[in-house]
Amino acid sequence: MTAAAPLEKKAGLTALVLAGSRGPDDPMARAFAVPHKALIAVGGVPMLLRVITALGAAPEIARIVVIIEAPELVHALPGLGLAANGKPVETFPAAGSPSRSVVAALARYPTPLVITTADHALLQPEWLRYFLAAVPDDADAALALARSEIVLAEMPDTRRTWLRFSEGAYSGCNLFYFASPKALALAELWRHVEALRKRPVAMLRLLGWGYALRYRLGWLRLSSALARLGALADGAKAAAVEMPFARAAVDVDKPADKELVERLLAADRLST
Repeated sequence: MTAAAPLEKKAGLTALVLAGSRGPDDPMARAFAVPHKALIAVGGVPMLLRVITALGAAPEIARIVVIIEAPELVHALPGLGLAANGKPVETFPAAGSPSRSVVAALARYPTPLVITTADHALLQPEWLRYFLAAVPDDADAALALARSEIVLAEMPDTRRTWLRFSEGAYSGCNLFYFASPKALALAELWRHVEALRKRPVAMLRLLGWGYALRYRLGWLRLSSALARLGALADGAKAAAVEMPFARAAVDVDKPADKELVERLLAADRLST
């Protein structure tokens, strides 16, 4: 594997926060009686504000862009300036899905970019620093993953979506790094796959039947999957960074996730 670049080369970054909503019928927003899922309070603090606070405390981040349909909700957040640590907070219109929003944002904001989500309520600056330091210098894009052994050792009852490769099972950590303009091709591939999510045969045809079969049987290596994605994205080089932080795999997609996050935060308070 190519060595990671010195962290000094990954400074002055723009961070995109994906905060798109499913609209007024979003089940999480309805469940917690808020106008937008990103405003759900976790430990008494809106999730979006928690994410902005973590990004504001990360020295590598120079600007924060929240991708959302309702920019007024961002600017009305209490303590926004303090949370952002003086860094500018901008909004950009969501485009209907995460992949479409990223593709649209790439036309406005040049790489390199860090991307995370508004429901990444436990995000910590040290996770971001570790991730950026570990991204290989020759990668056009990278994503953060956590092994199931690490996640389940701390949270044995958590229910996560596992990506199962021959090396083991991984959970996504809602952290991405788009290093170069070539990452646009990966974002376009993501958009294409997302558009095919209700047409599994077409999706399998796009990705390749052999790769799909090997994945189904547990024979596909993570490195082979990344190489295949790169080949489908005009030769862009995709990389994965294994995170040693179990909580990095937790986002708040359902009420049980919120309960888990609040239990973890309460345990932290008791231990200090």
